Amino acid sequence: MLLTPRDQAGPDRAGVTGPSLSRTKPPVSRRDTRRPRNRPARRLTSALLASAVSVCLVAAGAPPAPLGVGDRLFPYLGNPGYDVASYDLSFTYSGSNSKPLQAVTTIDGRTTAPLDRINLDFAHGEVESVEVDGEPARFASAGEDLVVTPEDPLPAGEWTRVTVRHTSDPVSAEGREGGWVRTADGLAMANQADAAHLVFPCNDHPSDKAMFTVRVTAPEGYTAVANGLPAGVERAGRTTTWTYRTQHPMATELAQVSIGRSTVVRRVGPHGLPLRDVVPTKDRALLEPWLKKTPEQITWMESRVGPYPFETYGLLMADVSTGFELETQTLSFFERDLFTEPAYPKWYIESIMMHELAHQWFGNSVTPRTWSDVWLNEGHATWYEALYAQGRGGRTLDARMKAAYAASDRWRAAGGPPGTPKPPVPGQKIGIFRENVYDGAALVLYALRQEIGTRAFDQLERAWVRDHRDATATTADFQRLATRISGRDLAGFFKAWLHGEKTPPMPGHPDWKPAAPAAEAPK
Repeated sequence: MLLTPRDQAGPDRAGVTGPSLSRTKPPVSRRDTRRPRNRPARRLTSALLASAVSVCLVAAGAPPAPLGVGDRLFPYLGNPGYDVASYDLSFTYSGSNSKPLQAVTTIDGRTTAPLDRINLDFAHGEVESVEVDGEPARFASAGEDLVVTPEDPLPAGEWTRVTVRHTSDPVSAEGREGGWVRTADGLAMANQADAAHLVFPCNDHPSDKAMFTVRVTAPEGYTAVANGLPAGVERAGRTTTWTYRTQHPMATELAQVSIGRSTVVRRVGPHGLPLRDVVPTKDRALLEPWLKKTPEQITWMESRVGPYPFETYGLLMADVSTGFELETQTLSFFERDLFTEPAYPKWYIESIMMHELAHQWFGNSVTPRTWSDVWLNEGHATWYEALYAQGRGGRTLDARMKAAYAASDRWRAAGGPPGTPKPPVPGQKIGIFRENVYDGAALVLYALRQEIGTRAFDQLERAWVRDHRDATATTADFQRLATRISGRDLAGFFKAWLHGEKTPPMPGHPDWKPAAPAAEAPK
C-alpha cells in the first residue's frame, strides 16, 4: 500500500525529489474441492475440553468472547483452532454503492484443536443465519468476532464447512477505514491490513492463506472482476453473475472485487501469461499507454528474482480518491489520478507500478507470517521500485539509500525499527505503514548486500521467493537463508539493523552519517 502525497503524514520519501512527488505507503495450483463429510452427533470428553482451554478456546458455557492469534501489532486478528482451506464468496450488488450487498460466505477448513465454538473475524454486516456442515448453528457477536456455536462440538483434525448468510456494507464503519471502497461508478476492495473482516467473515490474518472463489451478481451495465481467472459468466434477466477462482492460496488482506462501469482490457504477457486490466470505460484510450507497460515490467522482475508466481496479473484503475495504491493479489489497485495527474513524471509513475508488481513475489506469494514481518514485503517492493527508477530518471540507488540513511534514525524514532514496528494508532490512516518499513527497510537490504556481496544477495533473493512460494515466512526464515547462502553468521547484523533504536554504520560507506535531530541541527 502506497500513500499518495495529499495524505502523507510523515517526512518526504528519500527516493522522491520535491514535495509534490512525496508518495508514501502507510501505503496450490488447483481449487480445493474437498468437502467435509457428514458427522454423527458427538460430545467432547472432559479431557478434550481441557485441551480446548489449553489453546485459549472457550468452553461452551462461557459468554462469547473475541479471540486472536496473538499478533503483536493486531492482537485480535485471526482465530485459533482451525485452518481455512478455501473461501467461497457470493455478493449481490444492487447498483447503489451506499446500500449493503447481500452475501453468502462459505468456509471450508480443518480443525486443529477441539472446538465448542468457531470464532470468525467479522464486523460491519448483519448476519441472517449460520450453518455448520449443513446444520443450523447459533451465533453471536463479540467485539469484531462472529462466534458460532455448532450443535455438536468439533474434534481436532476434522474437515468442516461454515456457511454464513449476511450483508456486506460499503458505507464505512465509524472510525474505521478499509474494506469496500466506494468509487465513482461502483465498488472495489482495500483490505490491508485489518479490514477484510469488514467485508466478509474470515480468519483475517496473513498466517492463514486459502483458495478463493468469488461470485458477483450485478445489474446490466456493470462489470465485476476479482482475483484469479474467470470461471464462468451467467446472465439472468437484467443481471449478470461473474465467477472468479484463484489457483494459488491468498491472504484475506489481498482479496479484490471490482464492480463498476468498467472495461476489461486483455493482452498476453511473458510466457503466454494472461494479463487483464480493469479501467473505467470512459478512460480506456487515455490509460492504454500505461497498461501496455506491464509485460516489460514483468520481464524485468523475472530477470532478477525468477518466474512470475501467479496465474494472471493486471491493474485495477479505480476512479476514486483513497490516498493509496495496493498490491491485491493478481489485480493491483491504483487510483486513476496517478496516471492522469501531470505533476507526476513518467519515471515516478512507472516505479509505483513496479512497487505493486514486486509485491506479487514479496508479500503475496511469500506472505508474512506476522505483521511484524511486514518489512520483508515493503522493503523488497521499495528496493525493486528504486532499482527500476534509477535507470529511468529517478535517483540512483546509492543516492536514494544515502538519503534514507540520513533519515533512518528519525524514522526509527517515529515508527520503531524496521523489524519491530510500533503498533498502529487506532483510527490513524497510516497505521503500521510508516517510512521505517519502506525506505527504512530497503536500507536494511542495501546494507545486507554491502555485507555479503552482490552475488550472494542476488542468490538470496531468488532462493527466498522460490523456497517460500505460496507459503508464509518470517524474519527468522530470511535470516537463516541469508546465513546459509553467505556462509556467515549474520545474527549480529540482523539484530542491529532490524531491531536497533539507532541505525548501525553502513558497510562500505563510513562517510554516511545520520542527520542530526532537528533540535541539534546547526543554525
